Amino acid sequence: MNKSAVIRARVEPNLKIEVEHILSELGLTASEAILLLYRQIKLRRGLPFEVKIPNELTVKTLRESREGKNIKYFDDKKDLYTDLGL
Repeated sequence: MNKSAVIRARVEPNLKIEVEHILSELGLTASEAILLLYRQIKLRRGLPFEVKIPNELTVKTLRESREGKNIKYFDDKKDLYTDLGL
């Protein structure tokens, strides 16, 4: 099939650099990733991932994490499981 349609999108320069680095590690170009996304949208008849607005607790937790607040660190998974009561 002839690939002649062009897609143009504006993104933040730093986002583009970071994502292209990740894609490179995966062995993909930006064009290949976009083609993969489009094929998945066609196959699933929608986005291949859930898109929703986070609830208040999730927003609060994400904000605190970015600010470095209320973060727990564990030396190993045993300590994590103990903290979780497992």
